[in-house]
Amino acid sequence: MPLDMAEKAEIVKEFGTHPGDTGSPEVQIAIFDRRIKQLQEHLKIHKHDESSRRGLLKLVGKRRRMLAYLRKKDPEKYREILQRLGLRR
Repeated sequence: MPLDMAEKAEIVKEFGTHPGDTGSPEVQIAIFDRRIKQLQEHLKIHKHDESSRRGLLKLVGKRRRMLAYLRKKDPEKYREILQRLGLRR
């Protein structure tokens, strides 16, 4: 189940650099992170849902690549986003 518009707007407001900013790496990473958490909760209940598990792995890979890009582009923002999302590297 995808994020609803209210959740996505909240993420954009919190992580975006300007209103309507959906393309910056920080916003994309935050959206991936929220979706990953949703899928983890789903898979705790539905242990045999292999298609959702595959989708989860794809999202984790996307988030990881986006974090690697941000680390090369702007290390300070990279450290900040890890802190704000509670991710470890």
